[in-house]
Amino acid sequence: MNYFDNVHKDILEYYKVLEPEFPEWLKDYINTKELLKQNYISVTCGTIYSDLYESSFFYSSLDHSIAVALIIWHFTHDKKQTLSGLFHDIATPVFKHSIDFLNGDYMNQESTEDLTTSIILNSKEIMNLLNRDNIDIKEVNDYHLYPIADNDTPFLSSDRLEYSLSNALFTYNKLNIDEIKKIYDDIYVGKDENGNIELSFKTKSLARQFVKVTSELSIIYRADKTRYSMQLLADIIKKLNDEGKVTIDDLYELKESEIIEIIENSDYSEIFNTWRNAKKILVSKDKPEGVYYVNHGSKIRYIDPLVEGKRISSICKIAKKYIDNNLAYDMDNYVYLNINF
Repeated sequence: MNYFDNVHKDILEYYKVLEPEFPEWLKDYINTKELLKQNYISVTCGTIYSDLYESSFFYSSLDHSIAVALIIWHFTHDKKQTLSGLFHDIATPVFKHSIDFLNGDYMNQESTEDLTTSIILNSKEIMNLLNRDNIDIKEVNDYHLYPIADNDTPFLSSDRLEYSLSNALFTYNKLNIDEIKKIYDDIYVGKDENGNIELSFKTKSLARQFVKVTSELSIIYRADKTRYSMQLLADIIKKLNDEGKVTIDDLYELKESEIIEIIENSDYSEIFNTWRNAKKILVSKDKPEGVYYVNHGSKIRYIDPLVEGKRISSICKIAKKYIDNNLAYDMDNYVYLNINF
């Protein structure tokens, strides 16, 4: 299979914004078995399959990883950093961060990352390519090593920038491609007040627009319906795993469509389809009786980018208000549908 034979034209247009000259050397890595598996996993953590969400655009974990790599390449032209970005989600299972919920890691959502090194190491294709390019696995198996690739919240990195732009463009329709380009072209590699390098904005108004959009997205990522959806999928998978119908390896080997087929042929089909066809989530301050509910928080994602060396929250009251409103989002509710296991 060649990834580029089937990629959506709108994604290719987006890639051109991120890096007008696609690095040809990267294509061999993209077309390895381990990375191509990521093409069947949605970045929406499974929420795309429910009518609780309007999005129908399938933007894959591989699409995201390629875009992250293109951003890193655009700003660094460093192969090792670029590959670290390409590989950063190679250990992603079906339904993405919903499996972190399965592992009880809904606040950090990092529980599957430990498999990255072993997946790369056990891939003859990838290891042969790394040997060809004289790159050691230790230089590409952890994108946390490179601040342009990844850094701590609320700083701006290529990973955080990419999922913000692609979700705004493809999944939640908050920006169009021209707006994406205008924002992206304003970004450069700057330094914070301590001299640490970080992706930064030149223009306050564009940084403010970016903060507005990312603050709205951040609430979607941990909204009542999102926490419920991810925990429900995790608990269905757990039931199937306990019954021997889905193994942990299946989560890394099968497509999301294949796991959904297993669910639909199981005792949990009615529960899954009630969620799938739901138009509205139910919310209560009090514990509901006789139904499956979710009552816990989730990882808080937000960005407070630099504008010419200063955090926008320190120089723009409007941007600070966007961030504060995001951080104040209440996750204390009991969330449910009229279903039970």
